[in-house]
Amino acid sequence: MLDVTVIEDAEAAAVSLDPTRARLLAELAAGPASAAMLAGRVGLPRQKVNYHLKALERHGLVELAGERRKGNVTERLMRATAASYVISPLALAAVQPDPDRFRDQLSARWLLALGARLVRDVGSLITGAAKARKRLATYALDGQVTFGSAADRAAFIEELTAGVSGLIRKYDAPDAVGGRDHRIVVALHPTVKPQTPAAELPISTEE
Repeated sequence: MLDVTVIEDAEAAAVSLDPTRARLLAELAAGPASAAMLAGRVGLPRQKVNYHLKALERHGLVELAGERRKGNVTERLMRATAASYVISPLALAAVQPDPDRFRDQLSARWLLALGARLVRDVGSLITGAAKARKRLATYALDGQVTFGSAADRAAFIEELTAGVSGLIRKYDAPDAVGGRDHRIVVALHPTVKPQTPAAELPISTEE
């Protein structure tokens, strides 16, 4: 099972977004199960679960893990093809974000468009590498920094821009024979705070 896979097909995306099928995917990501086993977990008739499993299987979201005899019946054990899924902007190709339409390094929406392009491009590269049975050379850096002030944040961005730009100038070789273009995306945004479940919120006693 893959850790994460990208859904590029619009129909497969629609199938995965169905709440019942999404629940079945989550169950099958935890381990193989038959329609009968899943029926008890999700509270649906086995026939209905089978219907949903066939739709997921047609789009490559689940696969056969094995078979077992149970009385006079042979049960198919299914499993998810990945532990998690990401829907590529290619699934909405006509309206996918295009960061080349405008450039604003301080725009959160431009950052979102860049992120969407990253999902699209890396997803396509993963698909191509899998078909060619080749490894895909990638690198990612993830970190967290707490700025003491807005001025510190601005200074950090200025130094980061200068540093990365200097590295690009140093190593860029557009005329190199056999060279290959690589895209660089550096992002900075406030950390998303975890939401407190409603059951854990303090209850006011004031009238």
